[in-house]
Amino acid sequence: MKRLLTYLKPHRWMMFVSSVLVIALIGVELYKPIIIGNAIDNYIGTFGQPGALGADEAFSGICRAGALYALMLLLGFVFNASNTWILQNVGQSVIYKMREEVFAHILSLSVNFFNTQPVGKLVTRVSNDTEAVNELFSQILAKLFKNTVKILGFAVVMLSIDLRMALYSFILIPFVTGLTFFFRYLSRKAYRMTRTRITELNTFLSEHLSGMKLIQIFAREEEKFEEFSEKSEQLFRANWREVLTFAVFRPSIYMLSVFAMVIVIGQGSASVLAGTLSLGTLFVFINYISSFFEPIQELAEQFGTLQSSLASAEKIFTILDEKPEIVNPKHPRTVAINGRIEFRHVWFAYEKEEYILKDVSFCIEPGEKIAFVGATGAGKSSILNLIGRYYDVQRGEILIDGVNIKEIDKNALRRAIGQVQQDVFLFTGDIKGNISLGNEDIPRAEIERAAHIVNADSFIDRMPNGFDEPVTERGSTLSAGQRQLLSFARTLAYQPAILVLDEATANIDTETERLITQALGKLMEGRTTIMVAHRLSTIQHADKIIVMHKGEIRESGTHQELLQLGGMYRKLYDLQLVEG
Repeated sequence: MKRLLTYLKPHRWMMFVSSVLVIALIGVELYKPIIIGNAIDNYIGTFGQPGALGADEAFSGICRAGALYALMLLLGFVFNASNTWILQNVGQSVIYKMREEVFAHILSLSVNFFNTQPVGKLVTRVSNDTEAVNELFSQILAKLFKNTVKILGFAVVMLSIDLRMALYSFILIPFVTGLTFFFRYLSRKAYRMTRTRITELNTFLSEHLSGMKLIQIFAREEEKFEEFSEKSEQLFRANWREVLTFAVFRPSIYMLSVFAMVIVIGQGSASVLAGTLSLGTLFVFINYISSFFEPIQELAEQFGTLQSSLASAEKIFTILDEKPEIVNPKHPRTVAINGRIEFRHVWFAYEKEEYILKDVSFCIEPGEKIAFVGATGAGKSSILNLIGRYYDVQRGEILIDGVNIKEIDKNALRRAIGQVQQDVFLFTGDIKGNISLGNEDIPRAEIERAAHIVNADSFIDRMPNGFDEPVTERGSTLSAGQRQLLSFARTLAYQPAILVLDEATANIDTETERLITQALGKLMEGRTTIMVAHRLSTIQHADKIIVMHKGEIRESGTHQELLQLGGMYRKLYDLQLVEG
């Protein structure tokens, strides 16, 4: 709660005004029954008795009381409307900032974090959980303050009017307190369970909607529906427990308030008949006692919602407290990256001592074209990830143009590296937006030039809207080859000094491969190029081929040199010839 309240610091004056309005509103609510009570005692209850006011004077007094009551109603409306506007404004401003803070922090986290966290869980944190916290700022805190002050105000006024009647009114307070604490315990458990079930359902939906094609390929619709039905039922039961808790608590508090009303009416009527209590005072107490239990009930319910908001806040802060594994140096060195890459005795593991790379050393000069080959799990893709510093090495060092990459600003480093992956990701939008990734510094002419160089314009020009053609989620309406061509154009548009090709032609048909092969020469020109490929035919033109095996470099040389060596590369080459 202390951490949440820090978000209110920029709005402390608005919250102060809100508090003043709440106190004024409660004052109005306390005064309204007194106006009617005084009217009963002064103008109605004494009418016709000796020394009482005449009919005209009594009617005039009642009209004045009515006008005063109407004024209180108007003031109450103004205070309540103003307070609601302030709180909603503060709540939305706080949640706007929090939502941006959470997403900005998620953007700063390392790749390894996303390997272990379900997408649906993160979506829930940014959307559902922030909305739950919004309710805390826009309603719960203000209502907690309002109802607390209201209860104290009712108690003080009732005690000041008639001590004995006030004590009769409070006789059931211990039972209400005990019931409230019991409700808080049950509602806390119910709220936490509900939030957990919502997260689980969102995670399931996000994962399975993304993988719907695979589900349909293997005809697993019925089984997945059963899984969804089970998780939906778990959420239903959690919500039902929450509803049941309220269904028991509300009538219980209402019954206690009815019993308190019976006590007040019984004792008050006896006092009125005995002449020790006025009829107006009895009306005030009856009105107060009906209103006294309402804020107690709301307080208990708000404590439950407060627990829900705090549970959501706790989950949000868990994300915000996640530290990026890859951090920028405090004083990064400015390097004009030309493309010289050197690995010096690099040891790397994703999990502690399970090393993927073992004492790897090599050097790539600017403009060289280097290819890595080897069996699956040999460590080829890990080398590519380390060059962009998506992970840090455990031992050894990686240098770009003679500078350790840990001393270079990571964003500047990654901007200098253009990476084309086997699995191309396209965003919802249009063609030009997927090439530029929304970077307004890249002019449309440069986008079209990049597409032309990699031959992507061969299919873009045939589309009805050209570069403005809409792209659906993940580019589902485009072929694998078209998506890959767009990824080449995207890489070229950013003009990187280093080009990384990770199985870039694996998902491409023969015709598209021919187009890309023509473009690769232009794309690689003047750039340090690192390639990973299983098809050796695509990397024969490389200046050097490095053969990896179980995280170690086993062979290195040109295509012809490695063939003459007759080692692992020769075996891979002969095997592919046989398969071909």
